[in-house]
Amino acid sequence: MPPKAKYTREEIIQKAFEIAREKGMEAVVARDLGKALGTSSSPIFTAFKNMEELQQEVRKVALKEFESYVSDALNYTPAFKYVGMKMIEFAMKEPKLFQIVYMWEHDESESYSMLIGELGDTVDVCIEIMQKAYALNRQEAELLFRQVWLHTFGICVLVAGKVCRLTPEEVSEMLSMEFQGTLMLIKSGAFKVEPVNEVRDYL
Repeated sequence: MPPKAKYTREEIIQKAFEIAREKGMEAVVARDLGKALGTSSSPIFTAFKNMEELQQEVRKVALKEFESYVSDALNYTPAFKYVGMKMIEFAMKEPKLFQIVYMWEHDESESYSMLIGELGDTVDVCIEIMQKAYALNRQEAELLFRQVWLHTFGICVLVAGKVCRLTPEEVSEMLSMEFQGTLMLIKSGAFKVEPVNEVRDYL
């Protein structure tokens, strides 16, 4: 019969989350976590198969924390811009959690569709709003969302990594310019992929 855990799974996850929030996921190691709990690492491995399982649970908590930032998105117009601004705010205020949710290294690189699939229902809500608000078909709305999301993600990486500071006004302007520019291009039907060709001297 296995020994009774001194701490519940929830208590261990919460303490690991607190460490990750302050120092990043790399700081969530068995010895230091046990010390923070006031015990050895034994209770951790009684409750979890390994540290990878615990880290996955910490990521789930971090994702819920992000979802709390955007849970009221439908109360704002345009909702998808609000989501983008809150995503950037999350990266500013919770840089370690942003890295845990969006920048953790996978065993293998994921495709864009797989990455977006991990974001949950928020993506479909935004795409459906874009379709209705701007008379787009599903494919057009998905393209618009992809471009705006990638632009937003790039800003998040900059602020989470403390590469630069941006005011809310600057963020709002950047998101509007990207959205409106992409929307006009999609509506015009003039988009085409420009290949990169070697410049040759034809003299």
